[in-house]
Amino acid sequence: MSTQNSFLTVANTLATGAVGAAIAVWLSVPAPYLTGPAMLVTLAGLLGLKTHIPIKLRNTVFLVIGLALGSSVTPETLQSAAAWPVSLIGMSLGLAVLMLSSSWILTNLFRLDPTTALLASSPGHLSFVLSLGSDTGANVPLISVIQSVRVLVLTLMVPFVIAVTTDVDMAMRAPVGDVISLLHLAVLAVLALVLGLVLGRIRVPAALLIGAMIVSSIGHGMGWTPGLSPQPLSVAAFAIMGTLIGTRFSGVSGAELRHAALGGLATTMLGLVLSGIFAAAVSWLTGIRLIDVVIAFAPGGLETMIAMAALMDADPTFVAIHHITRLFFLSVFVPLVLFMQKRGAKG
Repeated sequence: MSTQNSFLTVANTLATGAVGAAIAVWLSVPAPYLTGPAMLVTLAGLLGLKTHIPIKLRNTVFLVIGLALGSSVTPETLQSAAAWPVSLIGMSLGLAVLMLSSSWILTNLFRLDPTTALLASSPGHLSFVLSLGSDTGANVPLISVIQSVRVLVLTLMVPFVIAVTTDVDMAMRAPVGDVISLLHLAVLAVLALVLGLVLGRIRVPAALLIGAMIVSSIGHGMGWTPGLSPQPLSVAAFAIMGTLIGTRFSGVSGAELRHAALGGLATTMLGLVLSGIFAAAVSWLTGIRLIDVVIAFAPGGLETMIAMAALMDADPTFVAIHHITRLFFLSVFVPLVLFMQKRGAKG
């Protein structure tokens, strides 16, 4: 692709995302700057429009969102951490139940081979799952489409579920409070970039987002860099994040989508139901707000769910730790189940 064509593709993609955000705001859709672009860019990709977000722009967005999330951390946030081990255990149990039940559905109802079904059932950790798929001879394109359906459905459904079950304002109105100074914002951005690059070298997922969130959390938690991120900057970042989610379907054929969409939709809806049940139980046991646990337990989409936490006034630190833990759990659980599958096949 020539430089000019590449620029036009990116420009068209961003313009489509912006229109999607505007429509979602007009229709009062929950979390409009995330869900609107995701819906419209997905539709555009399925209709044949080439969509693309450059890696550098994606990384910049992750950095901006991480800085915005960290600005909400306070000393009171950390005082609630005593209840988190119970929540982490509950999330892990829910993940195990979800993966095994989803794998059974894809194997018995959608006729996928057991290895492909298991990897397609993994709620997140896509690069790890696709690597395992390549090594085990699974149907990697099918896994990729099912996983893309999962992320899209989560992005669209979680806001509606929370809108129905809570009284949280999800219109993403401007937050109340002083805006951080440009000097403090620049210092945080440089430090976040350095930490993000270091985390990326040791293969931490969403390294720039996590690095920015850590740096911003420390700065705001200690009172060194007071103030909220500028609202226009945050809105633009969330809109591009939604656009990025929509680009997952660029180039997907109708046949691929039809074959995988129903399976992806069925397992994702099952995941939402199971994670909701486990989240309600943990919220009742620990007293942690239901909205925090629901987003923390959502089956996948680390970057998306951390961003969702900001849109819905949830605790971003709580959500981030749970989603990072989810990836570590999957790193152990998925190979273990694959090993057990192979032993069972040989037996």
